[in-house]
Amino acid sequence: MVFTEDTIGDFFEKQVENLGDHEFIIYPDRNLRFTYNSFNERVNNLAKGLLSIGIEKGDHVGIWAKNVPDWLTFLFATAKMGVILVTINTAYKSHELDYVLKQSDMKALAIIDGFRDTSYIETVYDLIPELKTSQRDNILSKEYPFLKNIIYVGQEKHRGMYNTRELILLGSHQDDEEFVKIKNSLDNNDVINMQYTSGTTGFPKGVMLSHRNILNNGFGIGERMKFTQEDRLCIPVPLFHCFGIVLGVLSLLTHGGTIVMLEEFDPLLALCAVHKEKCTAIHGVPTMFIAELNHPMFDIFDLSSLRTGIMAGSTCPIETMRDVMDKMNMAEITSVYGLTETSPGITQTSADDSLEMKATTVGRKYDDVEVKIVDPETNEELPPGETGEICCRGYNVMKGYYKMPEKTLEVIDDDGWLHSGDLATVDENGYYTIVGRIKDMIIRGGENIYPREIEEFIFTIDGVRDVAVAGIEDEKYGEIVGAFIIKDDGIDLKEEDIRDYAISKIARYKVPKYVFFVEEFPLTTSGKIQKHILSEIGLDLVNKRKEEEAI
Repeated sequence: MVFTEDTIGDFFEKQVENLGDHEFIIYPDRNLRFTYNSFNERVNNLAKGLLSIGIEKGDHVGIWAKNVPDWLTFLFATAKMGVILVTINTAYKSHELDYVLKQSDMKALAIIDGFRDTSYIETVYDLIPELKTSQRDNILSKEYPFLKNIIYVGQEKHRGMYNTRELILLGSHQDDEEFVKIKNSLDNNDVINMQYTSGTTGFPKGVMLSHRNILNNGFGIGERMKFTQEDRLCIPVPLFHCFGIVLGVLSLLTHGGTIVMLEEFDPLLALCAVHKEKCTAIHGVPTMFIAELNHPMFDIFDLSSLRTGIMAGSTCPIETMRDVMDKMNMAEITSVYGLTETSPGITQTSADDSLEMKATTVGRKYDDVEVKIVDPETNEELPPGETGEICCRGYNVMKGYYKMPEKTLEVIDDDGWLHSGDLATVDENGYYTIVGRIKDMIIRGGENIYPREIEEFIFTIDGVRDVAVAGIEDEKYGEIVGAFIIKDDGIDLKEEDIRDYAISKIARYKVPKYVFFVEEFPLTTSGKIQKHILSEIGLDLVNKRKEEEAI
């Protein structure tokens, strides 16, 4: 049983019919506001504009942009056309874009000016020099034979590109006949979204997700937060990731509420948005909530409207969870566990769960999916309390990796179970706890060590704001434990303080051999800590210490 068998377009139009004048999307920093009606009109005009330049059902259209207002216009326009939207990480540079353009067989790419130190305009012209001499809507590229269009998201004109203003205007002059015919031909099992995995191990893989996958997952997520039409959700997380699209946009759309968008995360702008728009919910990874709580202007904002939201992406210190619930008024905050490959939610805590359950578990499975813990070696299901790999089967499992059937078979078995690669336990009440990644697991002289366990322990030490534990290569033991710690401001912690405390409290083999105090962690753009980079940094630091000691 699932919530709906509608396509995203059909479901959205039903919400428009019921909620026409209700606010749907707000950009508070510029007072830009769309009702369900006005946004639907913009979506339809963009869709017809794309059709008029040769974009057809089944084509792949990429979007490489921050959370600009027309990001969501592309999301819904392509969904209504049966076009697969390929979401591109804003942190990518030319090498990664080149890979995605080729691997995805992309027909059109929508871009903004750039992000941080990367000019998207220059990158595209460098990769596709033919763009400056080709006719618009017919790029003749040697490197990218599928690519026919580059679209600039904005009003400015660039050689060889359409812009969104032109396409929306073009669409407004087209009749609806072809558009309606295409909408009526769609099936909710059609692939509608393709998101690339972070590529922390090997080349990024294009995860193919359907209307049915992400719309139903969004509904289940919203249910755990008790969303209604009265809710106003602030989304500061990137839209190119499932966190933004599903945990954010679709969890809210399925319950008829209002989205308050930020183009990119800034703790001050997030606090301002909640204060100004009386948001009832806000999402983020732990580092975002920590930045908000520690902002020097935190106390001047009225956050009393907040009720719920999601903290996901990485381990949350129990003190941070307590502060978010108390100081940000988010007593009903939840956490979600999942993968891009599962649309993404597998488990979630609920609004009513206790602080302890919210901070130490990832909640229970969704009603319409199956979850089990198996021995990674034998694939035998394990009883409650045993550590093994968490696996999932149900409507939320991806269609597969694009053009990578062998990789798909590596993670989805013959019985339809998706193997997450994550180590977890489940208790007698069905609450799951993530222990770590199978590949993150540290094997020290034959002893299996789970970084999550040590991180949770170090969080209990006064003065530790955040911590990440990673394995560091070692000649004697194979791997040793390294702890990377961000201290609270004004706190004087030393390496021996951490080690001495740990030696007295946990098994000696789990005690970090090395402790490094850092200002920040290497993160993916979606906020996940890159443990493999920490391992590399740790090895370099250890080698430097040894060199200094040898002098």
